[in-house]
Amino acid sequence: MIELCGLTRRFGPKTAVSNLDLQVPSGELFAFLGPNGAGKTTTIKMMVGLLQPTEGAARICGFDVRTQTREANLRTGYVPDQPYLYEKLSGREFLNFVSQLYGMPASCAAKSIAEQIETFELGRFVDDLAESYSHGMKQRLVFASSLVHSPEVLIVDEPMVGLDPRSMRLVKDLLRAKVNGGMTVFMSTHTLAIAEEIADRIGVVANGKLLFLGTVAQLRTQLSSDESLEQLFLTLTEEAMDNGHADR
Repeated sequence: MIELCGLTRRFGPKTAVSNLDLQVPSGELFAFLGPNGAGKTTTIKMMVGLLQPTEGAARICGFDVRTQTREANLRTGYVPDQPYLYEKLSGREFLNFVSQLYGMPASCAAKSIAEQIETFELGRFVDDLAESYSHGMKQRLVFASSLVHSPEVLIVDEPMVGLDPRSMRLVKDLLRAKVNGGMTVFMSTHTLAIAEEIADRIGVVANGKLLFLGTVAQLRTQLSSDESLEQLFLTLTEEAMDNGHADR
């Protein structure tokens, strides 16, 4: 469902992402982990068409994001690391706007918007202007907008930032439910406990290079350790970070 083939991005002399090969099938929740500056957000931006790769390709549901952008984006939901909204639109107006961008028929859009409002418990503020929202409220609305068109692939960058414990639980349960229903979820996060709790597989990157790909159990076997994912992550990345400078 997600295919990254030799994906590379350079900014002048810096290589942010280096020859990344990765496949994430349908019905998998994949956690993309790495220290600050490891290349996670750069990778995600290439996957959703916000950055062009220097080399290689990203494909969503078989569509090349560079050359078949519209086809790929119609099948993708995206939650960025910062929730960007139109401050003078209400939450409901924003969801309607997003549904129109995806070309949804009005009746389908209305039904999906009502479902997202209920799922993300937006009812008490969805008709207020976005400028009055807290960060957590904005994050929940952006999540709702990413799912309004029923995408096959959901790409989320730091999904738990700014959420209270109840909202975090809601999002975790939702992600697992979507994956159980066949959706592919690609999640970048610094919250290693959440990755350990809900991810099917993980990928660990540092200095733009993939250091590990597999399950947490496989990582424990590789490192001959039964420690937490946090300690395994530190063990795996510290040497890589010592041997090079982190790129963006």
